[in-house]
Amino acid sequence: LTDIGLEVERTEEYYSVKGGLEGLLIGEVVSKEKHPKADRLNLTRVKISNAITLQIVCGANNVEKGQKVVVAPIDSTLHPLDGDSFKIKKSKIRGVESMGMICAKNEIGLGKSHDGILVLNNDAKIGQKASEYFNIEYDTIFDIGLTPNRADAMGHYGVARDLDRKSV
Repeated sequence: LTDIGLEVERTEEYYSVKGGLEGLLIGEVVSKEKHPKADRLNLTRVKISNAITLQIVCGANNVEKGQKVVVAPIDSTLHPLDGDSFKIKKSKIRGVESMGMICAKNEIGLGKSHDGILVLNNDAKIGQKASEYFNIEYDTIFDIGLTPNRADAMGHYGVARDLDRKSV
């Protein structure tokens, strides 16, 4: 862009869903039992790859063994529709270690429903990135600073035409 006389003032990442579901994976609930110190919590084991199974404390009443779910492992960031983004940390919930979170639609920005966790179809692949499963679109937006003599670059067609000429 600089070679054709245009100055990029800033760039911005665009995701079709805030945060692009970065770091979130598809997992399978391989076991579920009642939390030993809480009536409304479940202790689950969720397989996120052939080699990794996470222990996750889950409060959703619809979690069951065999379900494919969206998992937020430690250090991933969730971007809910309502509220601020937050990072998943290793935690102890009523004395039991939890190594991530099983997500609901509203917690990952895919809808407003918080009736329980998001249960996926059985065709979902364990370990697959959630961004791939949900076909999240990503792009980079360029903000171009224009001078009065470059009216031809006020739209993307003019910029594309100049770039095309430069490549010839």
